[in-house]
Amino acid sequence: MTETNTPNAPKRGVPLWAQITIWVVLAGLLALVGFGLKRSSNPMAEVGQTVPDFDLVFYEGYEHNGTAKMKLSDLRGKVVMVNIWASWCKPCEQEAPDLEDAWQLYKDEGDVVFVGVDYVDTPEGAFGYLKKFGITFPNAPDLQSNISSILNRQMGVPETYLIDREGVLRQIKIGPFASVAEIQSFIASAE
Repeated sequence: MTETNTPNAPKRGVPLWAQITIWVVLAGLLALVGFGLKRSSNPMAEVGQTVPDFDLVFYEGYEHNGTAKMKLSDLRGKVVMVNIWASWCKPCEQEAPDLEDAWQLYKDEGDVVFVGVDYVDTPEGAFGYLKKFGITFPNAPDLQSNISSILNRQMGVPETYLIDREGVLRQIKIGPFASVAEIQSFIASAE
């Protein structure tokens, strides 16, 4: 019997570029799973349920009754309308004058509180917007999306949330209000 010596074919591994691609894809998938888990652990407001509490740190000059920092729960006993807006949002500009006009109708009664939440904005943009539209109701920044992660349905801005006297979310309005009358009707549903 004759033995033939055939050289073994060199083993070829997975190319480096393929290995890198696989690791990048796996890291991306892990990041998505982690983001999903983090988001699912954050409390989200649901209509008919008590809104999870959050902190409000108001812009200077836009405090609530001279209070610069408070929790949403500090407003229990009042109807609270939270409007999420941004200075770069064109539909927000459409509703801004009506929001201020409606606020003027409610502010002296003290039973209804408007709170503006400025979504991922710059202080310069925010103050410019507030001054441009003569906004006087309390406003707070949400630079790290802490408030909007509880309220915002990721549909964009503006979004408005109506919370009753017991802290229960009664309504959500996605998009801008068209008139003061529409805002009054929205608020009436929680009174």
